[in-house]
Amino acid sequence: MIAENYNKIQDRIFQACQRAGRNPQKVKLLPVSKVHPISTLQEAVDAGIVVFGESKVQEAEQKIKFFGKEIEWHLIGHLQSNKAKKAVELFDFIHSVDSFKLAKELNRHSKNLDKKTNIFLQVNTSLEESKSGVLVDGLVEFAEQVRTLEFLNVKGLMTIGKFSQDEKVVRNCFVTLRNALERLNLTNIFTETLTELSMGMSNDFEIAIEEGATLVRVGTSIFGQRNYTN
Repeated sequence: MIAENYNKIQDRIFQACQRAGRNPQKVKLLPVSKVHPISTLQEAVDAGIVVFGESKVQEAEQKIKFFGKEIEWHLIGHLQSNKAKKAVELFDFIHSVDSFKLAKELNRHSKNLDKKTNIFLQVNTSLEESKSGVLVDGLVEFAEQVRTLEFLNVKGLMTIGKFSQDEKVVRNCFVTLRNALERLNLTNIFTETLTELSMGMSNDFEIAIEEGATLVRVGTSIFGQRNYTN
């Protein structure tokens, strides 16, 4: 089932890229395996999937210990500063860097491990208080702060679109992030141009691709509904 679902999502990514006149090779699918058990991930690995997104450090630690570093691991959930050390040890990419306090902790632990940690700066494009991330108006200042942290490698920006039946509202979140990345690159704060936009989930990834997403985070449409009672 997982292999079939994965291929269906890849087909939809291809179609969305065609509509937008984009190269499908420029869009990466990140299967989100949070809450799903190791047995489910094993089925995915057997199907050839070698990258997973997880939301919680503690849960992910068990999976990473089981599968090892042959898999590419992405942290996509909110990260508290007191979990920064473990996150640096475990993950290849951290998508949810939403404060300078957290960034400093990640940098400190990265330095101790002599490791460059790949991160995304999380932006709150929906203006919902329930969502983490810096506001667009504060992004340049945030980027200037993060630039001083030599053990962090900023790849791009991440956002969570507003959950809405109104496609215009959802699309606006992704347009906002794309525009924010373009403006940020014009400042030349970072020595290299940022190219990555982590945006779009099961319910809206095709819209995100049409607006420039380079990485889409899809869980339910690949693994099925999650059982949060376990």
